[in-house]
Formats: sequence, C-alpha cells, structure tokens
Amino acid sequence: MRLRTPQLWTARQRRAIVILVAAILIYLTIRLIRNPLYVSDPQPRDGPRAAELADRVDPNAADVSTLAALPMIGQRRAEDIVEYRERFAAQNPGQFAFARLEDLLRIRGFGTAMIEHLRPYLIFPAAATAPATSRSP
Repeated sequence: MRLRTPQLWTARQRRAIVILVAAILIYLTIRLIRNPLYVSDPQPRDGPRAAELADRVDPNAADVSTLAALPMIGQRRAEDIVEYRERFAAQNPGQFAFARLEDLLRIRGFGTAMIEHLRPYLIFPAAATAPATSRSP
C-alpha cells in the first residue's frame, strides 16, 4: 500500500497562484516597455542647467537660483549653502564662509567627489585665498 503525501496546495489554489504570478509578470513587462528607465553611465559632464551659468560662481555671494544651476547641486543643496553662509556670517562677521573649495564639506550632503566635480564652476575670494605677505618698515 502506497502512502499518500499531503499536498501543500490544492489544484485550484495552484492554478490561482499561477494565474496571479502570470498577471503580475505581464503587468511589469508592460510597465517596462511603456516607461523604460535609462540612467546614463557615467553621468553627463555638465548639469542640466549648466548653460545658465555666465561664469564661475562665488558661493559666498551667489543666490539660491544661481547655486541651483550648478551640476549636482539642485534647489535643496543651494538652500543649504545659503543657510550655512548666513549662519556663518552671523557668528563670524567680516569672514567668508567659503574661503576654499574644501569648506563646502562642512555642509551635510557634500562629499569629496561632489566638490571635485564642482571645482571648475566655483571661484573663491582672492583675499581669502591669497597668501598673507608681511612687510617690514
């Protein structure tokens, strides 16, 4: 006598699962065909709004819209830069918040790769980057 092993699913349940999985796969295939997602690799050298920049930008004086035109910055990071700059100016009157490119690392969301990508687009005040010379009378 042969023992019958219990089935986990009935034939009707298996058929329902197969139909459900097939429907999901068909739906996902249609979504992929109608809306393919393409991300270029590597990312474009210039940002989508880079043509709006007339020249290099000083992060100590630029407004939010000018900073947002820089590649990889966007509206939110531009607002963060201006907010940090205003806070720094209130705490340190007469000093520049960004004397060199690496000062941007103090802002959340900025890393070394991002600031290196921004290097050709930014300029910093000459007084802050020029070496101090001492003159003796």
